[in-house]
Amino acid sequence: MIDLLSRHPTDHLSLARIVRDTDLSRATAHAVLTQLTADGWTTRDPDGNYSLGLGLLTVARRAEHAFPLRRLARTPLRELSAHNDIPVFLAERDDDAIMITEVVGTPPLPWIRQGRRLPYAPPVAREFVAWAPDSERRAWLAAADPAQSARLAAVLTEVRTRGYSVERLADEATPMLEALAALRNSPVTDPLRHRLGALIADLITIDYLPHELGEENAVVTVAAPIFHAGTVTAAVVTCPDTRLTAEALATLGTTTATTAATITAALTPPR
Repeated sequence: MIDLLSRHPTDHLSLARIVRDTDLSRATAHAVLTQLTADGWTTRDPDGNYSLGLGLLTVARRAEHAFPLRRLARTPLRELSAHNDIPVFLAERDDDAIMITEVVGTPPLPWIRQGRRLPYAPPVAREFVAWAPDSERRAWLAAADPAQSARLAAVLTEVRTRGYSVERLADEATPMLEALAALRNSPVTDPLRHRLGALIADLITIDYLPHELGEENAVVTVAAPIFHAGTVTAAVVTCPDTRLTAEALATLGTTTATTAATITAALTPPR
């Protein structure tokens, strides 16, 4: 219920809407909202609609102390975004998933949003897997499409060598992506907009190997690892969503990796 309200932070949702979107019974939803409102986590307006309350903000600020990475990453992420004039986000490992936990700016694709979970499975999370133990890399590659596994293995080696991963657009897919993006940005329904975003994501090719770089290279995101106790626990992700020269891509990759290293250093206690 809190998750639903947090996804509509400026709206006041009716009890009927909350019941419909949470699949709770009306009696259960009403009882929970009554308690949340009493605790200040939600508020109820004169029309009987609900929104987030200030009490939840107090709890959230206390909870931040349990997650120092997000606090330490905010300033470097903002500086990286401002320096390159592009959106940036923080992705954290959460068991068998990757969660987007901080977003600066407005990323180009609708799936890039705070709270979004992505599976820790091929081809996602290359910047995490590239530095993982051999057994974990083998397990990750074993879950890949057999037609992609050889390329993914080469990509993991390249990611570790240069220090960052790249989500790119296949050249032959670019005209279709441009058409889909135009449709997505036109007046369409939310379900259609999300479907168009999914189609765009499906057309993203897996990374670049050195010999594949040309004069201009279509790039959606660049991601570099953040280490804690020798393990990749998070990644800094920049979102240029444009065509870059090989030199410009390398510069952005280095800048992204430098920011990730700065956050890694902040997480490492002094000896």
